Amino acid sequence: MEKFALSNPLTILLDKPREEFDRESLIRVIEQKQIERITFHYTGLDGKIKELKIPVASRVQAERVLADGERVDGSSLFKGMIDVAVSDLYVVPIYKTAFINPFDERSLNFVCRYINNKGEFAPYALDNILHNAVSLFKKNTGLELYALGELEFFLLSDADSALFPSTRQRGYHSSAPYLKTGEILDEMVRYLTQITGTIKYAHSEVGSVEKVRSDIEEIKNKRAEQLEIEFLPAPAEDAADNLVLARWLIRNVAYKNRCVATFTPKLEEGIAGNGMHIHMELRKNGKNIMTSGGKLSEDARKLIGGLCQYADSLTGFGNSVSSAYLRLVPNQEAPTRICWSDMNRSAMIRVPLGWADIDNLASKINPQQVEKLKDIEARQTVELRSPDGSANVHLLLAGIVMAAEWGLTHKDALSLAEQYYVTGNIFKDKEILSKLPVLPGSCVDSAEILTSKRELYERENIFPKSVIDYVAKKLQAEDDEDMNSFLSDLPADERLLETRKIMHKDIHNH
Repeated sequence: MEKFALSNPLTILLDKPREEFDRESLIRVIEQKQIERITFHYTGLDGKIKELKIPVASRVQAERVLADGERVDGSSLFKGMIDVAVSDLYVVPIYKTAFINPFDERSLNFVCRYINNKGEFAPYALDNILHNAVSLFKKNTGLELYALGELEFFLLSDADSALFPSTRQRGYHSSAPYLKTGEILDEMVRYLTQITGTIKYAHSEVGSVEKVRSDIEEIKNKRAEQLEIEFLPAPAEDAADNLVLARWLIRNVAYKNRCVATFTPKLEEGIAGNGMHIHMELRKNGKNIMTSGGKLSEDARKLIGGLCQYADSLTGFGNSVSSAYLRLVPNQEAPTRICWSDMNRSAMIRVPLGWADIDNLASKINPQQVEKLKDIEARQTVELRSPDGSANVHLLLAGIVMAAEWGLTHKDALSLAEQYYVTGNIFKDKEILSKLPVLPGSCVDSAEILTSKRELYERENIFPKSVIDYVAKKLQAEDDEDMNSFLSDLPADERLLETRKIMHKDIHNH
């Protein structure tokens, strides 16, 4: 096995890739590392990671837990979905996800799946909905959908130094000493890389606030620095698990360092919000097929057409609180219209640089490098820019997979992609802007659209009706239909106060 500083410690210990971890291998880990407990992680209906700690006192006990998992109360984890009379569920570990807990070296941790009393994947569990969507996609297209997330968050700390102050809204790719939380970000990236093996890079983002104004003591007067951790492409199911696990780890590293991490869509008016952009790529037999002859392939454009068809209803999963709609405003890098473009950050879907028909760029500025790197894989993606930090990750990815499947199996997808292609800043061309459909402006609007388009998700029994009902009800409970008009009618000082109440009520909701 390759042995790099950030390689998964278990792959080094066992001398095998994580995909080959089996029960006997994991027992070896327990014995050699003197593991005291096995910790199971699984995603609840609220989209947050849960955990169950199981002490290990004997080999027989460890083998039994690894073979059959444990029992949990589904009526609490999926409140309203399961009757208490039949509420038991099994949580069963995915061996390849095993990792030593960075906050507890005596714990061997796993991501789990929910299985019901019939030995089947529980159909209402968020990760199983994604699993079923992926299975449908593979069956109907013969392709694989890989995804990666750009996870943005604010890290809030005590403003204990006035040296080298950061500039408001100018934090993009800042370095120390202007960036104060770089060492904490390094710690997050170290653990995530060792655990998932899918971290691309990390950096500071645009948002920067020297002193947060809030009535919430936890964040009041804190310095806020916006950071981003971007992942590498992974199969959609793995990508969702990694994002949820990352939120758990980021919060724990922050807590360890006496800081607060929040993924809330907006923290301060006039400051960049926390997006969670999702990149997608289509693969066939393991190879990226997003380009052909240096241009987007037909399949890639069909994917975009599917995303355009689903875009407004996807906000039900990707923009789930009122403050999300304070982020989705015109003339910012957050979209408000359904459209796509090349490298255009005002568009809902962006086609970023992807090294199409271009490689070995370093040889152009390093003439001493004669030998070229061969067999470089294509890296083109398309990026959906509407989701934010309030997203329910597994449902969002499941919806995206359904959109991709629709696009690749419906003849209308290519014409949709052609219809919604734009160039330039759409907010400066009123004629173009008037032809583009509008994304929802509130959670209530999003609920209405999701309900009207529920068949897009419920087809083939992928999304249970109860899940769509739950999401719609939760969105409607935000009661924000008139939020923007209410805020715009207030005097400036009152508007700021009310806006902060809306933004800060959700600092830990996702």
